[in-house]
Amino acid sequence: MSINEEIMENEILDENAAPAEETTEQQTESADAPETMGAEAFEQKLEKESKPVKQKGRNIPYEKRKALYGLGFIALWAIGTIYFFVMPLIESLIYSFNKTQPVNGEMQLEWVGLDNYVYAFRKDVDYTPALVAMLKDTALKTPLILIFSIFVAVILNQKFKGRTFARAVFFLPVIIATGPVIDIINGNMSTGGYAGGSEQFSSMFEANLVDELLNFLGVYNISDSLTEVISSVVGDIMNLVWNSGIQILLFLSALQGIPSSAKEAANMEGATAWEYFWKITIPYISPMILASIVYTVVDSFVDPSNDVMLLVLTKSSSWEHGMMAAMAWSYFAIVGVVLGIVVLIVNKLVYYEVE
Repeated sequence: MSINEEIMENEILDENAAPAEETTEQQTESADAPETMGAEAFEQKLEKESKPVKQKGRNIPYEKRKALYGLGFIALWAIGTIYFFVMPLIESLIYSFNKTQPVNGEMQLEWVGLDNYVYAFRKDVDYTPALVAMLKDTALKTPLILIFSIFVAVILNQKFKGRTFARAVFFLPVIIATGPVIDIINGNMSTGGYAGGSEQFSSMFEANLVDELLNFLGVYNISDSLTEVISSVVGDIMNLVWNSGIQILLFLSALQGIPSSAKEAANMEGATAWEYFWKITIPYISPMILASIVYTVVDSFVDPSNDVMLLVLTKSSSWEHGMMAAMAWSYFAIVGVVLGIVVLIVNKLVYYEVE
């Protein structure tokens, strides 16, 4: 064997022996560690080494982080609701049991108990008649709005040219009724910060143009009673269309949710269009009928142009906040009772599909 071969063989043996020596040293250290460190210290060291290292920002579980994100999103809304709605609501309830009077920039309260409520119902000559008139008007308008809305929704659900434009036209009053546009239509441009021209511009939108239309057609000297009837009918139609936008949209969405299998089954059974309407359409849209009734009743009661709301706003402008609060809370209670009765009755007729 040459010298070079001996040197290479010795290097190979040294490399194979090195891991064995290291393993022997590790075993010696592991064997000696409990004796030198103590059993408890050694166990704590092993636990620390076995625990995974936590990354920053990952200490909170995923579900909890999602909940925190949601709370963060609604925090601003919750603060605004508490400050601008809940607190004034509680304050108005306190005012309803007190006689209020502004003194030196503050509201001075004098406890009177239920006197404001008693005065509103027994001594005020306008409040009770306004309530009765409002209830009668709501009872008459609600069925008309619902019937008209269902009729229009059924038509708009059909396939015809210009269907999208027709849907937009019936929903247009909902958009117009919000913002300064409604002030311009009603001729109240001065209240919205506009000067001049409100009467001329708002006359374009008036529904009470029967006399001008008859004169334009050459019809003169018509009786006042007939003119009044025509005017009331035209005005009611205008108000009917104006207050039916949301209801039409609700019924249209309900009609589009009717499964095609129901219509196919009705056709196989030989059902007519009339039978299909009463046996299939009405049951399927009955939940939306209940929702539309609730919306229509609430919308009618909170309309600022009705007699009760006008009376409440008049009391507010005359600084009678205690009386105003008593009338408003009484009105709120009456609205709640009416809605409860309506929902209790109509809910028995509603068809809920169970899957």
